[in-house]
Amino acid sequence: MGEASRALSEAERRDWLRLYRSEHVGPATFFRLLEHFGTAARAIEMLPELARRGGGKRPAQIVSQAAAEREIETLRRLGATLVCSPEPAFPAALRAVETAPLLIVRGHLHLLAKPQVAVVGSRNASVAGKRLAGTIAAELGKAGFVVVSGMARGIDSAAHEGALASGTVAVLAGGIDVVYPPENEKLYERIVEAGAAVTEMAPGTQPLASHFPRRNRLISGVALGVVVVEASAKSGSLITARYALDQGREVFAVPGSPMDPRSHGPNGLIKQGATLVESAADVIEALAPILRQPLAEPRRERYGSQPFGNTDESILSQARAAILSALGPTPVVVDEVIRECQLSPAIVSMVLLELELAGRLERH
Repeated sequence: MGEASRALSEAERRDWLRLYRSEHVGPATFFRLLEHFGTAARAIEMLPELARRGGGKRPAQIVSQAAAEREIETLRRLGATLVCSPEPAFPAALRAVETAPLLIVRGHLHLLAKPQVAVVGSRNASVAGKRLAGTIAAELGKAGFVVVSGMARGIDSAAHEGALASGTVAVLAGGIDVVYPPENEKLYERIVEAGAAVTEMAPGTQPLASHFPRRNRLISGVALGVVVVEASAKSGSLITARYALDQGREVFAVPGSPMDPRSHGPNGLIKQGATLVESAADVIEALAPILRQPLAEPRRERYGSQPFGNTDESILSQARAAILSALGPTPVVVDEVIRECQLSPAIVSMVLLELELAGRLERH
């Protein structure tokens, strides 16, 4: 089979963890580094030089081999598994969008290989909303889908409860050993027994506000579609729906009374083109064509044929000046930078990597 289905050695898995835990290395940067250097080990070697060239004010903070081994040993003690994106157990839907290079999983790993549907919604949910979320989740489970959610109060918890019999996946905003909210401790243990809990965070990590959008992109990333049951106009569930659209996923919404603020989110999504859902049958019918045609693997550029050290420094220096002048506080897409600066994709990609690893650029 191809690169997308290959078991990593223990050393490779450790290097993937080291690279992803290192400073300024987010998911997009991780995969660009692999494209340029071929392996995580080679990318780790190049991090200090890349950060220096990008104008970093201090040496790059790289996670040590010993620290990565300690985390892996902690995961073993917790009964959790580290899975990297090339490996067969990694969710194919998540691999297709390169949203995360690795996951930490506790529970039944095989569930990640099944088609998943996210059911999300308001923490401050109505009794009717929670009942409907549980019913939809249970029916999706009977139809062969694994229901994924964020284990939050309200709709998330109801969806997990409804799908326990068929298997459900909880995506956590903190470490695999940190239950949030605390009152969901018993639900968490039941999910681990009958389903799985997943995260990309290190063990012991307490969930911060900035972690929840990262969790939400994983919820939509592992799923073929996202069902929003109740959500206020500023709900985090709408962030999950936006990620789903960015990732090419289906978005479903349960309509509600315009008098209820918790209906503003799903009603707004329907106005914007989301599929109106009254039962699980609507979701199953819409996803049937996707099940027959699996999501495609990402097409990767390969820059390894032009090694980093072989690029003329004068060319890179001119490129840095041009790219820095093209960037500002307002985000721009990489293709616009390439067109504006009249530079090759390989050169632009390298300079953006340097700037990001130096802490001078934020990748959205």
